[in-house]
Amino acid sequence: MQKIVSNCDFALALNIQIILLVLFRQATNINVEIVNNCLNNVNLMKKVDFLVIGSGIAGLSFALKAAQYGKVLIVTKSNEDESNTKYAQGGVAVVVDESDSFEKHIEDTLIAGDGLCDEKIVEIVVKEGPQRIQEIIDYGINFDKNTSGFFDLAKEGGHSEHRVLHYKDITGYEIESVLLKQIHENKNIEILTHYFCLELITQHHLGVHVDKSSEDINCYGIYAFNTELNDVEKILASVTVMASGGAGHVYSTTTNPVIATGDGMAMVYRAKGKIRNMEFIQFHPTALYNPGEYPSFLISEAVRGFGGVLRRRNGEEFMYEYDKRGSLAPRDIVARAIDAEMKKSGDDFVYLDITMRKKEDILTHFPNIYAKCLSIGIDMTKDFIPVTPAAVSYTHLTLPTNHDMCSCRGWAGD
Repeated sequence: MQKIVSNCDFALALNIQIILLVLFRQATNINVEIVNNCLNNVNLMKKVDFLVIGSGIAGLSFALKAAQYGKVLIVTKSNEDESNTKYAQGGVAVVVDESDSFEKHIEDTLIAGDGLCDEKIVEIVVKEGPQRIQEIIDYGINFDKNTSGFFDLAKEGGHSEHRVLHYKDITGYEIESVLLKQIHENKNIEILTHYFCLELITQHHLGVHVDKSSEDINCYGIYAFNTELNDVEKILASVTVMASGGAGHVYSTTTNPVIATGDGMAMVYRAKGKIRNMEFIQFHPTALYNPGEYPSFLISEAVRGFGGVLRRRNGEEFMYEYDKRGSLAPRDIVARAIDAEMKKSGDDFVYLDITMRKKEDILTHFPNIYAKCLSIGIDMTKDFIPVTPAAVSYTHLTLPTNHDMCSCRGWAGD
């Protein structure tokens, strides 16, 4: 819950998402005229207990739990493994070490949130963390361990303790691979790929008036465009879960994959659902500066947690001029500091220096980042890495809830 946000007007932000939806249809060769024609001749394809829109960690995790209670259908607009989850590098922060505590983790989170956190939710997330992490360990995830057989806990910005579990520098990819393996082994779960969700079906589609003031909106499922058959299909469900990801591609520089175009947000908005926190757009401080590459390649915060230091072009360290925690300050502070430095110097980047660590250690912890940098002529064991802030590491939009109950019947959001 970082403080750096986009300050665009709420209504403008929503309009941007809708525009992006149209642009993405065009980018993926979805013919809008074909879609409109198909909507006039829609056939019921499926009826399930649980419908999940999106195949990232949120959607996959929910599907595995819901499958204990009924049939689950996951709908995703690209390949099943194409999500923001796949590109997450650093790891998962959770209290598993005896020297750490829930109280420390809660305090760190509230400080990093700068007064904007919901304290009740922070407490729930932190205290349930060990149980949730054990669930994915039981699924088969192999977090890195040290020579003593204990978890190799990393430290990242804003944390007072080493509490980040990770798998090298491809943690998200590893978690997603394990979850998908579990999904494919579960007879109660089906995945439809290359289906582009168009509309949430509500009583509006039955001729009942629905507007923003309606308090009894029901969701019955979705209309989805099969991009391979050029056909619109209707899918009905008792529960529809929105896990469709963020909107990183509203920005010219982002580390998100090209599918992050805000479609789910636009769908909920058009269905007159209530959404909030549109302003919470997180900028990751350290994307690799490589002009012409889009999306940008992420340089994990774990590199700074491993001792990496941010420097000016002349080699001077600068983060202590902005925060007593130096390069391990929370992301919003680091991103703003880098932005300020670039504006003062006129440069398009600053440097991240991890050359003080042994090459063997760097290769062990960051093999993917090392290979990427080396591919463009940067040896991070010897050279400084040029980095610049990029949106969006996370989009923190949610559907309003009372912690355990969604505001609209028949759908939920992450």
